[in-house]
Amino acid sequence: MNDTPAAEPDPAAAARRITERREKLGLTEAELAARAAMAPSYLRFLLEAGPGFDQGGFVRIAAVLGVSRAELVEGRADAPPGQGGAGPRPRLLNLTEEECWGLVGTHGVGRIGLPVRPGPVVYPVNYVVDARAIAYRTAERSSTDPPEGAAVSFQIDRIDEYLGRGWSVLVLGTAQHVGDPDEIRHLAGLPGASPWAGGDRPLWVRVRPDAISGRRIVSG
Repeated sequence: MNDTPAAEPDPAAAARRITERREKLGLTEAELAARAAMAPSYLRFLLEAGPGFDQGGFVRIAAVLGVSRAELVEGRADAPPGQGGAGPRPRLLNLTEEECWGLVGTHGVGRIGLPVRPGPVVYPVNYVVDARAIAYRTAERSSTDPPEGAAVSFQIDRIDEYLGRGWSVLVLGTAQHVGDPDEIRHLAGLPGASPWAGGDRPLWVRVRPDAISGRRIVSG
């Protein structure tokens, strides 16, 4: 028999979930308090005290936010990608070139689109950004080794299912095999240069961009 007491819910985690859900619905703190039939000062106190202080209060908060008390207290299993639903008042915005490169540099996994037969294929690869170009490691004559000079695409994105936000950047360009030893050493020293797939992947492919574009979905 296990006599270990159950862990108390983390007040900070529950408060964070409530704030994220409230902002997704476009509610102010005062509006949430009013709909939950409590004073704003009591709502703030309840978020600091945690779910164990006033279970009924958390039930009312959950009802206003359209979720269960368990989802606020314990978190929830995310819905399959794309099924989380849009956030309130969603808008689709175009990104500038500077914004695109700023976002691409914060991530390390993208998808390379290659022109092969019988049709184009797309593979996930981890990549580095160097001098406004995309580079990744692969093996010669592998599925992610494009012909020299091939027209390719590279796409990077991030989706936040819970908040209904996200962005996507698309790079169109030309694939080049990197042969200069100094350039190879430089690329190999950049963060994220080691291929996740492992193995001997000595070939570096650089995607020289001809165009870069992106979009961002915002809500609220």
